[in-house]
Amino acid sequence: MRALRKVKVEWSPQFAYAIGVITTDGNLSPDGRHINVTSKDEEMILTIKKCLGLQNKIGRKGRGGSMVKKYFVLQFGDVHFYRFLLEIGLKPAKSKTLEALDVPRSFFRDFLRGCIDGDGSIGIFRHPESQHPQLRIRLYSASPAFLSWVKGEVSTVFGISSGWIEYKEKGMAVLAYAKADSLKLMKLLYYNGVKFYLGRKYNIAKRFLGE
Repeated sequence: MRALRKVKVEWSPQFAYAIGVITTDGNLSPDGRHINVTSKDEEMILTIKKCLGLQNKIGRKGRGGSMVKKYFVLQFGDVHFYRFLLEIGLKPAKSKTLEALDVPRSFFRDFLRGCIDGDGSIGIFRHPESQHPQLRIRLYSASPAFLSWVKGEVSTVFGISSGWIEYKEKGMAVLAYAKADSLKLMKLLYYNGVKFYLGRKYNIAKRFLGE
């Protein structure tokens, strides 16, 4: 019997965005079938459902033994899509072993926006001298090899090469870009006509998109 295919595997801006979110906020079950995406943002989960054309219900759960169900969960089974994710470089228990992924460069900006929405940040800080607001984009991961690949793709695809990787506590690392390059990235990620993004992060970025 042919396995049921819920997700249409075809690269597009919305598909690439969903892959970015799954890469950072998703999990592949060891059963070889199920994919799980968990987020505090219900908007994120609703957007991924739409991007992938899913009808599954959204669940709730807590973390770390907490009885408070703060997180929204989308779980679905699709063997064909699961195998596709393996083929492009994702894997179960990927957090510390993630490396380069096979993402078409024509859709890399959508993929990267999904990654930043999933496990990145768009922050504003005040310059200590001028006090002018400045933008800082960061992407977090427990796998420095993945961040190194992202940094390389940003340099190759966008010509932005001055990002740096910092190592944090508990095995975490962060890829960061300073003001000028963050501005360049924002204009590339939130291009004219972009449809899929996390609203609260876009609301920070849009203050700078006209600069």
